[in-house]
Amino acid sequence: MKNLLVILSLITFISFSGNTFARGQKSKAGETLKKMFTEKTLPAITLTDINGKKVNVADLGKNGKIVVFSFWATWCIPCKKELSEIDKVYEEWQKKYNLEVVAVSIDDSRSSAKVKTYVNGEGWTYQVLLDVNSDLKRAMGIQSVPFTALVDQKGNIVYTHNSYVEGDELELEKQIQELLK
Repeated sequence: MKNLLVILSLITFISFSGNTFARGQKSKAGETLKKMFTEKTLPAITLTDINGKKVNVADLGKNGKIVVFSFWATWCIPCKKELSEIDKVYEEWQKKYNLEVVAVSIDDSRSSAKVKTYVNGEGWTYQVLLDVNSDLKRAMGIQSVPFTALVDQKGNIVYTHNSYVEGDELELEKQIQELLK
């Protein structure tokens, strides 16, 4: 109940601060709070890739490239379909948009042993990270997979999409193109 009151107070403050004008300019406090609640960045969580190398996720969003994060699992058929469809255009997207795809497996410690074999069998060239404890999934508030997040060149999460149906990769490409305008 206490948390709810704090959140409601912040929302009220943001609403009034954002509309307050001082000599024709918006309130700095209102703008700062709005930015805090609208801009999402990648959390600083360290995961391991399928080759055992440790990777800080937040660093991936700061390499000057657009990054597509695709959360998936070996047991998730739509997830694998999405990554296979993106794989068909991945080389073109790398050249055209200067982006990289990071596939984040949410398989637990028992099933994560299958991930590397599956990825190699598919021939995916994405960087594949293992989120066996669901740390990144939880930090990003992801409820289910497949889940896709588009991250701009500064590390801001600018688009998210949950689930997959054939053609969603075309919508993702439209979002990438919008980001580059």
